[in-house]
Amino acid sequence: MNLEDTFISWTKPSSDSEQDKQERTERMIRDAINAHEPFENCLLSVYAKGSYANNTNVRADSDVDIAVECTEAIYWGEAEQGTYEPSSPYQGIWTPKKLRSELVAALEKKFPGQVDTSGSTAIQINSSSARVDADVVPCFTYRYYLSSNSYIQGTKIFTKGDKKIVNYPAQQLQNGKDKNKRTNNAYKKAVRILKRVENAMVGQEVYQELPSYFIECLVYNCPDKVFAHKTWTEVVQDVLIHIWQNLQGEESASGNDRWREVNECFYLFHNEQKWKRSDGREFAHTALNYLGYAS
Repeated sequence: MNLEDTFISWTKPSSDSEQDKQERTERMIRDAINAHEPFENCLLSVYAKGSYANNTNVRADSDVDIAVECTEAIYWGEAEQGTYEPSSPYQGIWTPKKLRSELVAALEKKFPGQVDTSGSTAIQINSSSARVDADVVPCFTYRYYLSSNSYIQGTKIFTKGDKKIVNYPAQQLQNGKDKNKRTNNAYKKAVRILKRVENAMVGQEVYQELPSYFIECLVYNCPDKVFAHKTWTEVVQDVLIHIWQNLQGEESASGNDRWREVNECFYLFHNEQKWKRSDGREFAHTALNYLGYAS
């Protein structure tokens, strides 16, 4: 099989059987939450997020990420101090600790012996012959106020170590859809190809494993025009060259020139991020050589 044929096969999402397992896993998690009596008086929003929800997952990364968002208690932050004050503080029982403990109880009843609570953020459900691995994340509604009457809505996660993480899954989902539409459905296919390239390089021990979302963000920051080629061989080459060339040097001081996550609410590179500019640059360089473009 030549490189173009390989790329064509790598544009495809999970197989039908794998997708069935993913959907069954999500459905069973919903059933567990709906059957848990303490949640009857709690306003919850349960939804898929990450590569599964965004349709950028590949066979080797076929687990599902499920958010369980408590919408009763709304946490908030603000761009300028003093622009917003909550009308009344939350007085209910649903603290981060209680939400997590009740969620663990609900999942352990549905999946006995399959629930792993050792992680600081997600509650993991191990796979079976009929299910894929799942990460279930308890979180709360979060609003970042730009002014007294304007905000960006996301979620706030409280880890077991008391670290607080803000995510914007709805914005990630919508921005991915918009870019995919602008590129005639080429963006998400290119993401899948690059994830498969990374998996292949890791499998052959020519490069270290990178977070799946990081690769998605790298591809997202490539201009729409690089996805307009007639062959995937050309698209992948241009994507990797763009990443390699534009991640040279240090991070720009200008916000307009900095790369962003797919949600466009966070810069892709900053001191608290789990990856660096050099990771993206070296990934592109290694992939160009691995695929034979640099020869």
